[in-house]
Amino acid sequence: MAVEAVKRAGQEEGQFEDTVVKVFRCSKVVKGGRRFSFAALVVVGDKAGTVGVGYGKANEVPPAVEKGIKDAKKCLHKIPLVGRTIPHQINGKYRATKITLVPASPGTGVIAGSSARAVLELAGVQDVLTKVYGSTSAKNVVKATLDGLVNLRSKEMAESLRGVKVEAVIKR
Repeated sequence: MAVEAVKRAGQEEGQFEDTVVKVFRCSKVVKGGRRFSFAALVVVGDKAGTVGVGYGKANEVPPAVEKGIKDAKKCLHKIPLVGRTIPHQINGKYRATKITLVPASPGTGVIAGSSARAVLELAGVQDVLTKVYGSTSAKNVVKATLDGLVNLRSKEMAESLRGVKVEAVIKR
């Protein structure tokens, strides 16, 4: 569903960039020694508001990364952006991980750990502050960050959902 919306918006699959967040190695002890297999956590995005996360497993690293990229392109999400940052503060949650995403002023940059940074940069967010609470596992942090980004609402979305006009409140 999300992929079709992206393709209809004029995007082509060749425009997506990918980043390998982490490669996991698993071993199985057998009669002749150890057998290793690998899993890759991959993030795909166009740096313009579209991002997806994938996970691929294989007996070698390159096929695992390819499977992860293919998986990430299956579940792309459109993220609302306001200039270089996110529209409002939001909390993302996945299992034992909670992440707070706070919009930042221009020039701040992406203040985040490596797992959250991969998702935010490929989504197109350039100014944001983050804080992770609970588990800092790469899989959980990536999924919690994606949860926060997916739950963001632009001003227009909030107005249409509530049926009222939303005005910006300036705190002093």
